[in-house]
Amino acid sequence: MFTSVDDVSARLAESGYLASPAVATTVFLADRLGKPLLVEGPAGVGKTELAKAVAQVAGARLVRLQCYEGVDESRALYEWNHAKQLLRITAGRDETWDETRTDIFSEEFLLPRPLLTAIRGDEPTVLLIDETDKADVEVEGLLLEVLGDFQVTVPELGTITATRRPFVLLTSNASRELSEALRRRCLFLHIDFPDEELERRIVRLKVPGIEAALAESVVRVIGALRAMDLRKAPSVAETIDWARTLLALGATALDEHVVRDSLGVILKHQDDILKAGAKLDLDAV
Repeated sequence: MFTSVDDVSARLAESGYLASPAVATTVFLADRLGKPLLVEGPAGVGKTELAKAVAQVAGARLVRLQCYEGVDESRALYEWNHAKQLLRITAGRDETWDETRTDIFSEEFLLPRPLLTAIRGDEPTVLLIDETDKADVEVEGLLLEVLGDFQVTVPELGTITATRRPFVLLTSNASRELSEALRRRCLFLHIDFPDEELERRIVRLKVPGIEAALAESVVRVIGALRAMDLRKAPSVAETIDWARTLLALGATALDEHVVRDSLGVILKHQDDILKAGAKLDLDAV
């Protein structure tokens, strides 16, 4: 999909994703080596958006598996259309079981889920396995065959191997430790909150019309909030939301009144808002 690291940076920027050199380099290597990419970091730093941006610039279909506690094989790989199978059995009640069984366990009755959909695709595909750390440990076993050999085994149909490997990106907020077997199959990238210069560029890109001075003030206040011991530090997405909020309010500069009235845009817990209200010194930032 990409010819060089600079090509990754340039094309992602065209899609609205400003990638650091480390991000661009790792994406290029994952593409060139055909390896899955595991991206860890705090919530809201652009892990999921990276997958979307890669799909956009590559003209690829984005297939997403959203992980959560309790997600299982039927949600990740495939399941059989039981209602349709029952109708087929009823319609063929004069047939032998062997005749019926061969029919109902065929492609017509298979419901592919994200992993199988990505493996069977013959078009450019980006497979996003989002918030992998929220899934149960057993789900990692399902991923090992997919990420190691890019194939899926359906007992009734056999092994289905990818004819065109998808670009695979897994995200994790590191709420639990992923297995070494899973990590070994992936390239690794950690995305942290951006530095001030990069975050200013992101704000200017995502919030057209904001003055440079206001963008700088926003980024500095966000940085001060992240330095506090909060339950949830403001994400990059919330930085952008706050900048848009300030424009909607007609603010041209940050003052105590504007900041305190809009803290709910960037902080999502009351104790965080109270702590920020007590500790935030606008003169110092």
